[in-house]
Amino acid sequence: MKIALLGYGKMGKIIERIAVERGHAIVYTKQRNQTTGSLTEAEVAIDFSVPSIAVDNIKEALAAGIPVVSGTTGWLAQYNEVVDFCQAQNSAFLYGSNFSLGVNIFFELNEYLAKMMRNLEQYQVEMQEVHHTQKLDAPSGTAITLAEGIIAHSNYEGWTLDAQSERKDILIDAVREDQVPGTHTVRYNSSIDQIEIKHTAHNREGFALGAVIASEWIKDKKGIFSMKDVLNLKK
Repeated sequence: MKIALLGYGKMGKIIERIAVERGHAIVYTKQRNQTTGSLTEAEVAIDFSVPSIAVDNIKEALAAGIPVVSGTTGWLAQYNEVVDFCQAQNSAFLYGSNFSLGVNIFFELNEYLAKMMRNLEQYQVEMQEVHHTQKLDAPSGTAITLAEGIIAHSNYEGWTLDAQSERKDILIDAVREDQVPGTHTVRYNSSIDQIEIKHTAHNREGFALGAVIASEWIKDKKGIFSMKDVLNLKK
């Protein structure tokens, strides 16, 4: 398979290595305004760029008839715009806040736990996410997905970074530390005990492998997808 990499930083280079190991070819790379190769040769594009240019990158590939897998977070205010554009181009788009196979299992576990805790009002939920200092958005897209999974199965109204918020929101503690690929914790606290689930990434390999697997899956498809489709987790 011929792949375009939209974003050629640390993650892009790990994706390149894993893709080549799996027998694929990188035919185009784009880092900021620097490009190599030809976008139109690609059969799939993988976007791990930055929020400010992600939408332009995605639309450029979709307009060329190339399915896009995007792991860039921080641009989701324009998600519906991208979905509409993809459908108008009769192409395919898959966004994932996290492509790690383990994290996507963690998403399912988080929703299952939220369903069990729904009527136990003595427990208050809170979350923490820890990432490297180069991460541009806070909270992480993964933390937002986890919060949305809880909100869908509980009485919480939203999420917040503000510990002083008076709304019934899930408090997310976003921490930035050097050399942390990503750690996400969901805690349910009561006066007598605590229930906690946690996912810790040891490196970025899992994110990259999941993105390549998603690109293999989406090739030649049309429509809007998620990692639930790739991993056959839809109920």
